[in-house]
Amino acid sequence: EFRGLVKHTGGCHCGAIRFEVWASTDLHVFNCNCSICTKKQNRHFIVPASHFKLLKGADNITTYTFNTRQAQHTFCKTCGVQSFYTPRSNPDGYGIAPHCLDEGTVRSTTLEEINGKEWEKAVKEHKTIRSMSKP
Repeated sequence: EFRGLVKHTGGCHCGAIRFEVWASTDLHVFNCNCSICTKKQNRHFIVPASHFKLLKGADNITTYTFNTRQAQHTFCKTCGVQSFYTPRSNPDGYGIAPHCLDEGTVRSTTLEEINGKEWEKAVKEHKTIRSMSKP
């Protein structure tokens, strides 16, 4: 249990992948405009790896990488949904898709645009994104 946080549960569309994540009831979600996030509509919030637990489906996950190969775009082999992934900005944490969480634990969502088309510049200028995966 993590102080001040709640346990959210979620997963992919077909149910093969299920996870739990400890985070605030008020989520800070990034809307990135890089090439892949735009195509997948990959809005996500970032948590430390210690706040994430895969409950089932490890054998049903596949990974797509490109360019620097740092981001690990994991998704379900059956339904194709990416419910979480390892972002390039925070390789020590997870980016969680808020729309893949089960209903009832999210109070509010704040959306922040991030200029992933100029990734290096955006991450360098952002004051808190790198610290979001720190416990």
